[in-house]
Amino acid sequence: MSSHVPALRRYIAKRAQPGDVDDLVQDVLVRMHVRGQADPVANVEGYLFQVAASVLTDRARRDTVRHRGAHHELTEAVHPIDELTPERVLRGREDVDRLANALEEMPEMTRDAFVLHRFEEMSYDAIGEHLGISSSAVGRHIMKAVRFLAARDLP
Repeated sequence: MSSHVPALRRYIAKRAQPGDVDDLVQDVLVRMHVRGQADPVANVEGYLFQVAASVLTDRARRDTVRHRGAHHELTEAVHPIDELTPERVLRGREDVDRLANALEEMPEMTRDAFVLHRFEEMSYDAIGEHLGISSSAVGRHIMKAVRFLAARDLP
């Protein structure tokens, strides 16, 4: 079997991406191993390339289903690393402090409605029931809170 590996590698290299060749060769060899010695194969080389064609077809089918061509390599250019610098940490802490102070300045009902919706992820109906107000009133309080925070350049 190992004597056929170089020819198998060339066959696959002509039909697949260079980075996939080793994996595909391994898939072929695994399939051949799993098949075992149950029935002897008259033409081992022919059968090996038939298995290789099947592996290539299966890979192409999986790539299509998984939209492999639409994926991007995980590189700095495509997915930049967002470093956690001391300045960024400090700026984040300052933003949290500013947000906490702004929430303290809001009217109580507006703050409660906003916090329950944004941080507790409650629905308008659930907030209305909890605070004893209508769902539309909850919406008005949340919009008031959003405008209040936007005026202070907060998220």
